[in-house]
Amino acid sequence: MAYDDSNIFAKILREEIPSHRVYQDESCIAIMDVMPQSKGHCLVVPRAPSRNLLDCADATLGAVMPVVARLARAVKTAFHADGVMISQFNEAAAGQTVYHLHFHVIPRYDGVPLQPHSGGMADQAMLAEQADMIRAALG
Repeated sequence: MAYDDSNIFAKILREEIPSHRVYQDESCIAIMDVMPQSKGHCLVVPRAPSRNLLDCADATLGAVMPVVARLARAVKTAFHADGVMISQFNEAAAGQTVYHLHFHVIPRYDGVPLQPHSGGMADQAMLAEQADMIRAALG
């Protein structure tokens, strides 16, 4: 299927929809997930339009993956996490719901299950505070 530029991440990239930006450069942005599965759950979203990993240019991945790693280190530090989960879904059968390539960066804690990634949006003030914590850890 073709890329649809009306998806929510394309709108966020064009600043048509607000977000809590944590990081940005010429290749991508990092934003807080509005339905976090864990404290500090954020997303890395490439600026280049692609539905997912299956149609993404290698150059885009080359530019974005160091940012994913940098965010993983920052959220682990900022939230004193025991580990960090990186997830990325390709097509509906694999769990993809927004058809713009993105990477979930989710702090994990021993013995603490993830929250469901559905339902209502998180408190905006809490997301803003967590974004500040990640930015501080990025340095």
